[in-house]
Amino acid sequence: MRKSGSVRVENLDLHYDVEGSGPPLLLLHGGFMTAESSFAKLRPALAQRRTTIAVEQQAHGHTPNIDRALSYERMVEDTAALLHSLGHTEVDVFGWSDGGIVGLGLGLGYPELVRKVAIFGAGFNTDAEGPEFKKRMAALTPGQLPPHFPQAYAKVAPNPRGFPNLVEKVKAMYAAFEGWEREELRQFKPPLLVMLGDHDFVSVDHALELFRLVPDGRLAVLPGTDHSGPVTRSDWLVSMLLDFFEQ
Repeated sequence: MRKSGSVRVENLDLHYDVEGSGPPLLLLHGGFMTAESSFAKLRPALAQRRTTIAVEQQAHGHTPNIDRALSYERMVEDTAALLHSLGHTEVDVFGWSDGGIVGLGLGLGYPELVRKVAIFGAGFNTDAEGPEFKKRMAALTPGQLPPHFPQAYAKVAPNPRGFPNLVEKVKAMYAAFEGWEREELRQFKPPLLVMLGDHDFVSVDHALELFRLVPDGRLAVLPGTDHSGPVTRSDWLVSMLLDFFEQ
C-alpha cells in the first residue's frame, strides 16, 4: 500500500506518505532533508513488515513554508495533530537527527500516541554536539551543505528556490532550542533506543546520559559510523529497529 496526502494543521498543510503493511511506524526526517532523502535506504525493508508513515515538517519536502518560525516544540504538536487526524493512537517512532529530537518530544508530550521510540544522531539539548558544532551551525551557509540536500529539496518542494530560507530557519530553530528537561526524561514512558555513530555529531557521553536518564533505555553505538548512519549503515539499522520494535 502506498498513498500520500496532507493534513491541515492550523494554516499548514502537513504532508505525509504511507507505505507498507503491518503495525504503524512513524518516520521523522533529519533537518534540511526530505522523507525520501532520509529514508530511501531504510524504508523498503521496514515497509515489508510495518506500515511506515513518513511526515515532512514545515518547509521540508512537500510541506510548504509559511510565515512562522520553525521550532521543535511546534513540530511535535504538528505531528501529534497529524497522527490524531489519521486515527493512530499507538505508533512506533524512528527519528533521525532533528527528527530524533521531535521523536523525544512526542514520547514526552504524547505517550498515549507512542508505543516505542528509536532515535539516531539526536540529543535532548544542544549540548549534545558541543560548542564547536554550535559555532559551525551559526555560520552555516547553504553552499556548505552537500549538494544532495538542495537537490532533494528542489525535487519536491512547492517553492524549489526556497532552500536558503529553510537553512536560515533551521539554524534559528537550533539556536533557540532550550532542550527537553532532564526531570521530564526521568519520567519518559515509552521504551527508548538511543543510536548514534562513534564519529557522530552527537557525543557518546551525551547519548549515554540520555540512555541512563530514561526508565527503559537501550544504547547502540555503531562503530566506524558518522551522522549519516541511516544511509551508510541502513542494513544494521533495519536489523536493530525491527528487533527493538518487535520485542
